[in-house]
Amino acid sequence: MANKNSGETAGNGTLQVQLVRSVNGTRESHRATVRGLGLRKVNSVATLEDTPSVRGMINKVSYLVRVL
Repeated sequence: MANKNSGETAGNGTLQVQLVRSVNGTRESHRATVRGLGLRKVNSVATLEDTPSVRGMINKVSYLVRVL
């Protein structure tokens, strides 16, 4: 693991995010945020640009997702 900075970047300013918990029973705004991240089913993975807005979305639903 020589070239992993902090485990957050997948390379070239991107992040990989995985949905690890179901959105059932969560707030509607959190469900919309998960969909905005491009995640549909549990264990689905999306590759996103590393921007402040995306990081804010990940922070909002941090209990539902994992950054790979």
